[in-house]
Parts: sequence; C-alpha cells; structure tokens
Amino acid sequence: MADKIKTVAVLGVGAVGSYMFWGLSAKPDVRVFVIAEGERATRLKTQGLVINDEQYFPAVKSASEAIGIDLLIVSVKYTALRECLDDIKTIVGPDTIVLSLINGVDSEDIIAETIGYERIVHSLIFIASERRGNCIRFDAEATIGVVYGEKDLSRGTYKTDKLSELFEDSRLHTRCSDDIISEIWGKFRLNVPSNQIQAVIGCGLGAYVDSEHAAFLRQKMIDEVDAVAAKLGISIKAIDELALIGTKVKKRARYSTLQDLDNGRHTEVDMFAGAMVRMGRELGVPTPYNEYTYHLIKAIEEKNDGKFNYE
Repeated sequence: MADKIKTVAVLGVGAVGSYMFWGLSAKPDVRVFVIAEGERATRLKTQGLVINDEQYFPAVKSASEAIGIDLLIVSVKYTALRECLDDIKTIVGPDTIVLSLINGVDSEDIIAETIGYERIVHSLIFIASERRGNCIRFDAEATIGVVYGEKDLSRGTYKTDKLSELFEDSRLHTRCSDDIISEIWGKFRLNVPSNQIQAVIGCGLGAYVDSEHAAFLRQKMIDEVDAVAAKLGISIKAIDELALIGTKVKKRARYSTLQDLDNGRHTEVDMFAGAMVRMGRELGVPTPYNEYTYHLIKAIEEKNDGKFNYE
C-alpha cells in the first residue's frame, strides 16, 4: 500500500459525494476524480457542480480509467448500489481503500460480496444538505462530517492511519472511531424514525419536539431498532437528534427521504424500514411501525409516479 493517499475517486456526487469532493479537492497534493460514464459524465463535464454557490468542473473518469485508485468513496443512492458493484470491482486494486458513505447498516456487506472486507473501512457521515439539480448547499462549519474506523481492530489501523493523514489538513470534518459498528447503528437508530416519520408528515425535524404525536411515532420506531440490535448483540451508541436541533440541525431541516418525496423521486426506504422489516423477520422481532411506514412511503412514491391518476 502506498505511503500516502494521493488519488481519490468519488462514485456518486450527490449531497454526500459533493461534500467529499469539495473537502478534498482543495488539497494541492491530492487528485480527486468523479466516476461517471455516458450522459452523467457529459453533464458533469459541461455543467459541472455548484457547491455552496461556487462552480466546480471535476475531472471525470470511467471505472476502467480509475483502476487502482488509492481511495474510492462510494456515495451513490442505496437503490443504485448493486448496479455499481461491477464498477467498484473494476476500480478497486490490491491497495485501494474503500469508504462507503451510504446510510443504513449493510452497504459495506453488499460491497464486500464483490471485493471482500479487507479493503473496506466502515464509515458514516452526518451532513444536512440540500440538492437541486447540480446545485448542492450545506453549512460547512456546522457539518459534523465523517466518522470512520476498522470493524475488526485485530487487522491493525494502517488504513485508518492513511485516512487520518489525508483528512488532517482538508476542509472536511472527520473523526476516527474505535467502535464504528456501534456508531453506524447509532445513526441508523436516528435515521430510521426521524428520516421516515417526517417524510410521511411532510414537515421539518422540529415536529419531534413540538408534537407529542410525532414524538410518539418516533419513539415506537426507535424501540424497534433497539430490539433488532439487541437480538444481533449490537450495543448502539445512541445519537439524539433532538439534542442537535438548534445547533447542528435546524428545526426546518428536511432529511433525504422527505427531500426525495418533495422532488418526486423514489426514496431509500428499503435501506431504512425495508431493512428493519427484513431483519425483524429473520430474527423473529416484530416491527409493525416500520412495516406500516415502509408500505406507506412506497404508496406515496406510487402516487408521485402518477399511478393513482384516475381522472
């Protein structure tokens, strides 16, 4: 493995991928590429990205042109991850480090089906951002950022040391964790209720403070996540979003599921309620609130698709 990370590829430049591109592209000794082909590549080359009102034209490479990159950041939508596995397999060389900054608890497992776990550093990201077309906005100072760590510390910390060196003088906010699985599940515990209940209601995150009914639904879904985690023997490092309101996260904030519905896009509900229902069935843990929410959001997607335009 190279002494330093000098080449970085970002697969998926939505809200999360744009933050990573923005944070690392300012480093003079690091080359940052975006992986894209076809129409998406053409659009990036001609329109670029507008990040916090600043125009960027990233270098664009196909998967075959990025073989053996030092660091691959995977930040595609969960629904597109399996479609990208061939590209990931093509890009990853024997010394490539892979970070999957996809919400949920199983993206690393899906990627490992193709490349194994040896090159993967588990991670998560906290960012409140909004994307409209090729324009992405986030509060750089308020963004909590990337948390990363080795799932199995017996493998050593060589990869995380390389990442720490890369991140040290970048514009990114980052932290290395020695209990990354608990932290990933902690964010899952936050996202499953908070991302989905607000999406169904169609309101900002402040509803969990201002409405006893929203708070009730949120707690019921938290209880189901806790029950599944307990069955798996995972000790969750709880992250209380309510403590963030007014500091890192504003009451008006709309998480990704609601942003998708606002814009008529399909959501990542399979990563949240869908995963909960699947794990609950496998483990014999009832998840009625997640099951109801899963079908409700799927029905809203169908409505947005025009399925119920009966007139």
